[in-house]
Amino acid sequence: MMAITQKWQYALRALFELARRDGQGPVKIGTVAEIQSIPPRFLEGILNQLKAGGFVESLRGKEGGYRLLRSPKDISVGDVIRYLQGPLAPVDCDPGASREPCGLYGDCVCRPLWERAQRALEEVYDTTTLQDLVDL
Repeated sequence: MMAITQKWQYALRALFELARRDGQGPVKIGTVAEIQSIPPRFLEGILNQLKAGGFVESLRGKEGGYRLLRSPKDISVGDVIRYLQGPLAPVDCDPGASREPCGLYGDCVCRPLWERAQRALEEVYDTTTLQDLVDL
């Protein structure tokens, strides 16, 4: 099911902060943590995960920190969510899910509703970039 977890909220806020400062050099974890009210130790793990996913890079040294690897206009909210959490689905009844599929999967009266909801989620998240968030 597509729940908005604290982890991806923090990740999105961290990426937003890096997007706001895009082109100004690396940003220290402490700065991001303070401005976005994210526990620094938790933020460190999130940024490491985002680094592994190719969203950010870290630079060492006195002037080090984190910065985006791509332009904020080229990173969608959907990209981030899928990387951190998997598919954008309003419910978890797909037979490809990690648990036992719903016995009504092929004949569920609600399935068309869930599919419409999924398309709506994808539309919003995939067409909203970090730059869009900065420009709000």
